[in-house]
Amino acid sequence: MEGVGVITDSTVCLSPDLVALHHVDIVPLRFFLNGRSYLDGLEITADDIYRILPESRTLPTTSAPTPSDYYAALQKAAADHAEILVITITRRFSAMYESATAAAETARRSLPGVTVEVLDSRTTAGAQGLVVLAAARAAQSGASLPEVVGAATAVMARVDLVAFLDTLHYLARSGRVPMALHWANSIVRVNPLFRIAPLSGEARTVRVARGRASASRQLIEIVTASAGALPLHAIVFHSYRHDEADEFRRRVESCCNCTEIYVSDFTPAMGIHTGPGGLGLAYYGDR
Repeated sequence: MEGVGVITDSTVCLSPDLVALHHVDIVPLRFFLNGRSYLDGLEITADDIYRILPESRTLPTTSAPTPSDYYAALQKAAADHAEILVITITRRFSAMYESATAAAETARRSLPGVTVEVLDSRTTAGAQGLVVLAAARAAQSGASLPEVVGAATAVMARVDLVAFLDTLHYLARSGRVPMALHWANSIVRVNPLFRIAPLSGEARTVRVARGRASASRQLIEIVTASAGALPLHAIVFHSYRHDEADEFRRRVESCCNCTEIYVSDFTPAMGIHTGPGGLGLAYYGDR
């Protein structure tokens, strides 16, 4: 057994190609939709979810991976790796960190010779994706488990996430914002911009734009102001806005010094609460 195995959950905004290239194991969330359950990314796609949402009378629900789900992933990874790092979504958004920790405790007793660490990324979506990429690349280079953890935590300390929504309708339906705020949003057509700052683990409203064009422009302003001329690692993520996301990527490339930039679906595990039309950028600069 050689190297460090890296495991994360399906809230991470990494394309299947990147996941395969860097040998990341994904533990999927489960969706419950119209009386059926689906494994996120395996039995239903992001586009499927976003197409269904506007027509659904009831909001789909999700279930986080259980300790058993994480343990199964650890067993699989242990066949090839003596050391394993599990990176989860911020614990402020989900109980996945607790589930992964419980699974790791079981693995330490039942999988002799295998060392397991669990890391709360303190973020989500594309920002979590960049943390996972850093860890996976370090693992592929032959780094030890402490070194892989160090690569991940170095990005955690720098990675920023800014995004805007098309509507507050779905957040209101899920009970995450007051219905009155949703109606106000519908009347004046504002697009709130949210930020998850490095290591904050929570989303805060940073600006309110009038319309998508203004929201997109302000998002670029925030990125250029914070990143400056630093070489930038970035992921554009979106909920059912493929063409707009590609155009936004080109805009970021034109105004920033991008070392790498990818486009990915916004995880439908959270997208069912925010609805179609979300657009965001996760990024950090090399110092």
